[in-house]
Amino acid sequence: MIYVRHFDSPLGRITLSTDGESLIGFAFEEERHPVDRSGASEEPVAILLDAERQVQEYLGGWRKSFDLPLRPAGTDFQRRVWEELLRIPFGQTISYMELAQRIGNPKAVRAVGLANGRNPISLIIPCHRVIGANGDLTGYGGGLPRKEFLLRHEGIPVKSDRQASLWPAATD
Repeated sequence: MIYVRHFDSPLGRITLSTDGESLIGFAFEEERHPVDRSGASEEPVAILLDAERQVQEYLGGWRKSFDLPLRPAGTDFQRRVWEELLRIPFGQTISYMELAQRIGNPKAVRAVGLANGRNPISLIIPCHRVIGANGDLTGYGGGLPRKEFLLRHEGIPVKSDRQASLWPAATD
C-alpha cells in the first residue's frame, strides 16, 4: 500500500509518499516527471508527518539535513547517483562532471544528469545542489526558479538571468 500526504509550502504544493516504512517520493505540484500515486491512501502515516515537519523546518531555516528512511525506486546506476547526492553538504554544490567522477564513471556525465533528473525524492535527496560546470543552473524537475530558491536558501550564490524569482529571497 502507498500512502501520500499533500501540504502547502513556500515553494507550492508538495506531495510526499511512503510505502509505510520509508519515504519513496517527494514531488512538487508541477514536477517534470510526476509519479502516478492514484489509488494511494491519504491516511496520516507517521513517516509522512515526520517528513512534512522536517521539510517545513528546512524551508523555515531551522534544519540543514534530513533524518528519514529513504527507498527511492530506480536502477542500480540511478541509486548510486542518488546515494552520492546525499553526500553533498547543505550550502555546497558540485558539477555533473564531479558527480560522475564521484561515482567512478567520469564519462557518464549525461547519464548522471538523467539520473539526477529522475530523482523521486527531490529536495531530500538534494539534486538541486548539482549545477553546470560553469556555475549555471541546469535542469531541475521542480523548475529552475525552485532550484534557484533552494540554492539561495542554502546561502549559495547563483548565476541567474531572471529578473526575479517566483518565490521571495530566502537569504534573510
